[in-house]
Amino acid sequence: MIMQENRSFDSMFGTYPGVDGIPRDANGTATRCSPDPWSKQCVRPYHDSNDVNRGGPHQHQNAVNDIDAGKMDGFIGEAEKSIAGQFQVPGSPALPVPQCPVAGAPTCAAQTTDVMGYHDRREVPVYWDLADSYVLQDHMFESVPSWSLPAHLAMVSGWSASCADPTKPMSCTTNLDFGDGDGTAKLPGNGGLGVAIGDQLPSDGDDSDPPATPPDFGWTDLTYLMHQNHVSWAYYVKPGLQPDCPDGGMTCPPAQQDQITPEIWNPLPDFQTVHADHELGNIQDVASFYKAATAGTLPAVSWVVPSQNVSDHPPAALSDGQQYVKGLLDAVMHGPDWSSTAVFLSWDDWGGFYDHVDPPVVGGAAYGFRVPGLVISPYARRHYVDHQPLSFDAYLRFIEDDFLGGRRLDPRTDGRPDARPRVVETAAGMGDLARDFDFTQRVALHSAAGEVAQRGLPNTAAVGGAAGLAALIAVAGADRVARRRRRGTARSTTAPPGRAARFR
Repeated sequence: MIMQENRSFDSMFGTYPGVDGIPRDANGTATRCSPDPWSKQCVRPYHDSNDVNRGGPHQHQNAVNDIDAGKMDGFIGEAEKSIAGQFQVPGSPALPVPQCPVAGAPTCAAQTTDVMGYHDRREVPVYWDLADSYVLQDHMFESVPSWSLPAHLAMVSGWSASCADPTKPMSCTTNLDFGDGDGTAKLPGNGGLGVAIGDQLPSDGDDSDPPATPPDFGWTDLTYLMHQNHVSWAYYVKPGLQPDCPDGGMTCPPAQQDQITPEIWNPLPDFQTVHADHELGNIQDVASFYKAATAGTLPAVSWVVPSQNVSDHPPAALSDGQQYVKGLLDAVMHGPDWSSTAVFLSWDDWGGFYDHVDPPVVGGAAYGFRVPGLVISPYARRHYVDHQPLSFDAYLRFIEDDFLGGRRLDPRTDGRPDARPRVVETAAGMGDLARDFDFTQRVALHSAAGEVAQRGLPNTAAVGGAAGLAALIAVAGADRVARRRRRGTARSTTAPPGRAARFR
């Protein structure tokens, strides 16, 4: 899985053929709009040719306001409030006192927002070409209606929580804002300045092995199950600047990150399980990913987290993000593991950008915004739009089915019970990623030039640059896809959900 940052589905693929895209009339004019509290106009989605965007705030309350009880019309108002200081901490020494308490008030200055803009093949040719060649999912939702930290916590553990006592998993409760206990005393505001300071430290006392202070995340994550079942994994981090603000805001002071930087895009150093299993060494510099891809030694499951300069997160350039994604995919496609690899590409949250689909409630849980999803593999269906309802929880289920024999992050069965309210991988109504594969199609495996030409990335070398990815890559490891295909055990798309993704 390559998990990009901060783009809604409509902002990237809203006009792609055959998808549930931006509603338009026969003349191609968008039929829905979002009110602008300042101009008193209702702004329709429009084509944005800019390579660099601004986006909007994207914490949990912003999601609630953007959705606006299903009307999907709060995007501009939230962006204008954030620009003018509504979400800053009043009276703090580092941030100005807000002069715009309510969007459209006389003290608010007119601001330009781009949250209603969308891109197409002209701006994002790599992503659209991937959709042409592989699978595009038009109903992939983030697991939680919030920003990067809860999204990444859910992605590696199926839950975003905070713990009264991190050594006691049953003391953890759902937290969709900021579940990390590090930092100074929390102040009022969007996330709290104290939280921001703590989160932006280069490392915390709970990141060493053994930790000087207890790691904050006490519930059970996927690495625990993989360790128990001897499944290899790695989490690769690109050193540089963090791609997001620690409070989900639009602007903040830059903060450094590396392979020991915890929390926002690299939460695993703060999990009790990773320390107990002595697997902090599995969290490595992204340079090790390229080496492993070249040598054919990628672990069964890999995550890759970039820095701001390769993050699609505004203000990173989209052209830079595409070039970085292409480089990651090229490394895998040209390596020995390509014949047994599945790559899932998505974006961790909506970044404040417009989307017209009201997020559903699945299995008792409210999903976050719709984001793009792509499946890239020699066995992925070709030029196929998947309309199944999906979330990042489907990635967990795919890994559990493929590598763990269907074992779940389930307090009743995983041997390490916590207080999570539901087992998200088994939610009724969630689709099955296995249906995005076709093992009967002919593919030319292992030809560094031939395979990439036939089923790989199109020629997009002109994209250029060096910034635009927040990536989580989970690679279905060596030999599993190929062995399954040779045995002839591939299931059809009508196979029972959860049982078709056995790449063994």
